[in-house]
Amino acid sequence: MDDLRVTLVQGDTLWHDPDGNRAMYAELARPVAGLSDIVVLPETFTSGFSNDALDRAEDMDGPTIPWMQGLARELDAAVTGSVQIRTDQGVFNRMLWVEPDGRVRHYDKRHLFRMANEHERYSAGRERITFEFRGWRICPLVCYDLRFPVFCRNRFDHDAPGRFDYDLLLFVANWPAPRRHAWRSLLVARAIENLACVAAVNRVGTDGNDVPYAGDSMAIDMLGQALVDLTQQPSVATATFPASALQAHRERFPAQLDADRFELLPGVG
Repeated sequence: MDDLRVTLVQGDTLWHDPDGNRAMYAELARPVAGLSDIVVLPETFTSGFSNDALDRAEDMDGPTIPWMQGLARELDAAVTGSVQIRTDQGVFNRMLWVEPDGRVRHYDKRHLFRMANEHERYSAGRERITFEFRGWRICPLVCYDLRFPVFCRNRFDHDAPGRFDYDLLLFVANWPAPRRHAWRSLLVARAIENLACVAAVNRVGTDGNDVPYAGDSMAIDMLGQALVDLTQQPSVATATFPASALQAHRERFPAQLDADRFELLPGVG
């Protein structure tokens, strides 16, 4: 593992304006070309968190993936964020992950936010995924997933004590300002309890439903200390997660050796 540079792109997402959002987020991200490994955009960054945008949800052949592929090549970094994607199984809140060579992977949000009726209009993902990029194991998750510690929980190979499910827990969100204390507290907890780094991007501004967002995008090390802590304004910042410090902490404080074994079952509920 080498050190990993993660850029948080915290924007004021335009309501129901995919073309405008793609243009805006590209401009925010371009200054980090060649200076970052991962560029993180918010949840539903093309539309805002809107049930009313479902009718215009694109499919995997729509315009956003080619746009992300072009941006990833330009930045020489993986680009990630979630988009409303229509499939034969319904519309998913899908976190897209696009690498500089054009490779596309995705995670479908499993925990749908029933307080905004997301569970009535979206299809739920079934599985957590992890993948490797530039020597790091990464677990992508979306917004409300943060409230479910079992789903977020790092698992450890007891037969190979140095092997973890992931090194970086990556969140994208539209997390409203009235619940910002929960957002900030849970992000720190997830880093500490999982012996892992956390990067999380939330949006700012007020959406078309008059819901305000405070940003609070953060990069947090394995000790729960903030490396980046953004304010309530559109901002771009890059954190460097030190690989050697992560490995040293896991060796010095091997709590994983006492962790409970468990299995994540498919499905919700």
